[in-house]
Amino acid sequence: MHPKRQNIPSSRRRENQRRLPAVSPLELLAQRPVCPADDRALPRIVAKGAVWHPFLFRRQLGDFDPAAQPGDLVEIVSTSGATQGHGLFNPRAEIAVRLLRSGLNRPDEVWWSERLGAAVDLRREILKLDSVSDAYRVIHAEADGLPGLVVDRFGDVLVAECFSLGMYQRAEAILTMLEPLCGTRHGVMRAAPQSQDHEGFTAVPTGSEGLPARSTIQEFGTQFRVDFAGGHKTGFYCDQRDNRRKLAEYCAGKSVLDLCCYTGGFSLQAMKLGQAIEVTGVELDESAAALARENAKLNKVKLNVVQADAFAYMRDMLRNGRKYDIVVLDPPKLIRSREELEDGRRKYFDFNRLAMQLVAPDGLLLTCSCSGLLDQAEFSKIVCAAPEVGRRAQVLMKGGAAADHPIATNCPESEYLKTMWLRLE
Repeated sequence: MHPKRQNIPSSRRRENQRRLPAVSPLELLAQRPVCPADDRALPRIVAKGAVWHPFLFRRQLGDFDPAAQPGDLVEIVSTSGATQGHGLFNPRAEIAVRLLRSGLNRPDEVWWSERLGAAVDLRREILKLDSVSDAYRVIHAEADGLPGLVVDRFGDVLVAECFSLGMYQRAEAILTMLEPLCGTRHGVMRAAPQSQDHEGFTAVPTGSEGLPARSTIQEFGTQFRVDFAGGHKTGFYCDQRDNRRKLAEYCAGKSVLDLCCYTGGFSLQAMKLGQAIEVTGVELDESAAALARENAKLNKVKLNVVQADAFAYMRDMLRNGRKYDIVVLDPPKLIRSREELEDGRRKYFDFNRLAMQLVAPDGLLLTCSCSGLLDQAEFSKIVCAAPEVGRRAQVLMKGGAAADHPIATNCPESEYLKTMWLRLE
């Protein structure tokens, strides 16, 4: 990433009960190299039990070196003093340590190069994503051994979204290391809004000098504009790439309703790849709806984009007696914490109950959940309970994110995206 950065135009944490180092806000945001430049001893953090999961919560920790600063690389030791691994430390966060490397060896420059290289090779050499799109996930946090960080590629721009302070402090160095591996020219650093609150820092998105406000990417030949200033997450949902292509296989000559369409991913592929005769996209966010319309013009297709609340729109269509051959339901994350589980389950049920009523006889529903706290079994239970009494539904397939969003075997909650394909008689 270029050394000179620019702000991209477009939160708070309760104080830790433990003793906290006095660090100014500017110091918190200062960029660091990926690892210390020398071999001096690292601050030590005591873990009360065995370390295997990439997240170590505060309650799992014993004493820690008072010299440890937020974002520091630390040595994780057992209560007997044996080294268990190394990770990034933040005493202000509930997830106080994010494990980088197990065992005695600390993550050095070679380790970082190998981790980043392996992640890029998976996407470019094994999955061969460059042949189908120039937009894909390059780093997928825990699944690539880099907890607290995701990086997406959009043409010649890499966008890093950081979920931990330690990764935010290293984002510029990481992007600099990734650029020659990916052949990109620009980088964007941003911190997830909810993570800023959890991690105890606030940062505005920044980009490399000369960063364009937008980039145009292609997916199976369909073009999309990505807005780096106002977009959600990294700006485009690469995780649904394969599901968008799969949906297109069913769309020829059909009417399609795309609920919570964002910038038109499913809608555009239903039209462009699928040759649907009619597609309506519904999106509450005004800027996203406007970009969906732009994307339709870019691809020279006729797409009806309605800026509206999905619940209200579905009720209006039910009153009007409207039905669609295919309905896509891909809402934003409805469960962000365990406190929201009960309310989130109700919302998923209500969403699916309404959406199913809009599916024409023998039509198709693709329903999705990106809430990591709601597992596949529970999501399936909710969806299977949603059909009206007397209407038979068949589950045709279950799936998840595209392969550039792998799942960490030691972090099952990284399986966040769930999809179900149903036929409603």
